Amino acid sequence: MPELPNKEFRQMIPLIREKGFYECEQPRPISWPEYNRTEVENAIETLQFIRDSVDEATLMPCKGKVGRPLTNPKNLAKAVLVCEALGFTERNAQGWLTILGPFLGINKKLDDRTIGDGYNKPEVVYVLKQVFEKEKNSDGRHCGDGTGLETSRKQNYESNKNAGEYMTSIVDSREVVQTFDVSGEQECRAMHKLIKDLYGGSIRLDAGFNDRKLVSEIAERGMTAYVFPKKNNKLNGDFAWKLMYLELFVDVMRWLTEYHIRSHSESFHSSFKARYGIIMKRRFTAILNQVTARIILHNRRRISYFTKLASAN
Repeated sequence: MPELPNKEFRQMIPLIREKGFYECEQPRPISWPEYNRTEVENAIETLQFIRDSVDEATLMPCKGKVGRPLTNPKNLAKAVLVCEALGFTERNAQGWLTILGPFLGINKKLDDRTIGDGYNKPEVVYVLKQVFEKEKNSDGRHCGDGTGLETSRKQNYESNKNAGEYMTSIVDSREVVQTFDVSGEQECRAMHKLIKDLYGGSIRLDAGFNDRKLVSEIAERGMTAYVFPKKNNKLNGDFAWKLMYLELFVDVMRWLTEYHIRSHSESFHSSFKARYGIIMKRRFTAILNQVTARIILHNRRRISYFTKLASAN
């Protein structure tokens, strides 16, 4: 068997990180009238979506709990989604839901304490998880990354990576979230778990996910992996690892053009944090409910945009 070009491969890796290696692309023009119209329509669509998608979900099976009866989890799930969509505190939500409640199908008055307590209910997680799984779809071109979720306005993830919460997510090339993890687990270990629920044609990951076992697991799921190399990588390894980096070595620009679709994962994290702000909750169940609700709303917005774009064409 001929010797693999490991020396040449390692010499190539620093070059593809250099500034000016890629050709610049022109930014896409923005149609502001269409953007404004979309923003106006978005509020109505969001409230209709919250009402209809939650109503279609099923409730967690009851195991004969005793004590004070729980407020309908669907009402709480709707309240959580409204709070995250409109940026309400629980106190503001109490007033606004008095007006919006009949439209949303909330048939009982919810006070601020009940809404706040709803974030901590696993029954609400159960409902929101169904909405997330049912409403998402994928184009099969996936990107993965991890990011810190700030819990304070004074916090900066780049300068204080150990503070706050941590999320690892996989999105497609339209920035529709396919799966995510907010357990705080290190991003590469979390990715091993996330890909078990992933289906599609390919996935792109940065050098933080440069792991031979992970590449093999991706290949076993029938997906093509594009994992950015480290300068000490060798081409030697199992078939999936060897093939991935030989394709990079043979046709650098084609491989990198495909790999850099991964920028959509960074765009998602940036827009997600800019739109919804810091994480306000502290208990794990509450954080999971808050992040899940925000991702559901993000996905609805992205899918709606691409559906309208396809109809226009």
